[in-house]
Amino acid sequence: MRLHREGFTIMITTGLVLLALNLLAYFYLFSDNSTAITLLAIASFILFGLIVQFFRVPTRQLTVHESQVIAPADGTVVVIEETSEDEYFKSRRRQVSIFMSPLNVHVNRNPVTGIVRYFKYYPGKYLVAWHPKSSTENERTTIVIQSANGAEVLFRQIAGAVARRIIWYVKEGQPVKQGDEMGFIKFGSRVDVFLPLDAEINVKIGDKTKGGVTVLAELK
Repeated sequence: MRLHREGFTIMITTGLVLLALNLLAYFYLFSDNSTAITLLAIASFILFGLIVQFFRVPTRQLTVHESQVIAPADGTVVVIEETSEDEYFKSRRRQVSIFMSPLNVHVNRNPVTGIVRYFKYYPGKYLVAWHPKSSTENERTTIVIQSANGAEVLFRQIAGAVARRIIWYVKEGQPVKQGDEMGFIKFGSRVDVFLPLDAEINVKIGDKTKGGVTVLAELK
């Protein structure tokens, strides 16, 4: 396991603030109250631990297969439905949505190998990630990758009520490899994946996914 580079500034800043707070408490605020000093130290340790675990990147054996769509994120499958995708395809698609809690790994990965045919970033609101309008009104990105067999897969990084910054590492025309990091969302979010109608869905509502490992669907 390693720690993601997107978290270095936050982890260092948080560590320094907590250290300063504990030193202030030890020498000035609670110098005669050992219980208060101990409780503050424990709370600081837990908070710092939560921040560190959020930016963890576990070592995994990634799934690579040209006819499979791999989960772009860790989380829980909350939506599987046929819907109209009106930004790029402007037609019906199969949607699979993954909710990422603050306790999940928040690295986002390319679901297929291919060429990035479309990319767009939208600033927006910060509705809770499971809100029906979060996919159209929240801060988000839309990425379309055309796979080797010609099928196009669209996926969106969507910020949630806690997440306030979406990071991406791709651009239009760029070749990408399945399972490679394509971005990061900080502190709770959602990823929507839009698939061809004839794709065979391999997950169900409530399933837990692992980014780069879980097979979401089979492309025809």
